[in-house]
Amino acid sequence: MPDMSDTELLTMTKADLEIIAANTTKDTYLTQLISAAKKFIGTEGITLDLSDMEDCTLVVMYAAYLYRKRAEDSVSMPRMLRWALNNRLFKEKVNE
Repeated sequence: MPDMSDTELLTMTKADLEIIAANTTKDTYLTQLISAAKKFIGTEGITLDLSDMEDCTLVVMYAAYLYRKRAEDSVSMPRMLRWALNNRLFKEKVNE
């Protein structure tokens, strides 16, 4: 499978956030959050493979978390996301 594009990641993120409109004014902001999510995941020590659906889902989960967090600054990282990041990092380290 080829790498998933930012447009495809945007579509997945909008679905996660239940944003139905095809082209919204939020698209630019969400695309920036997707880029930020990739960088934040990289700081965790994870090398993303965007041809892997699990990694793409991780990016979408992280971007959606960043979007929700901006509405409520007190929102902590969901356990599901922390668990997914930890498992992905362990998987990468075991396979080195």
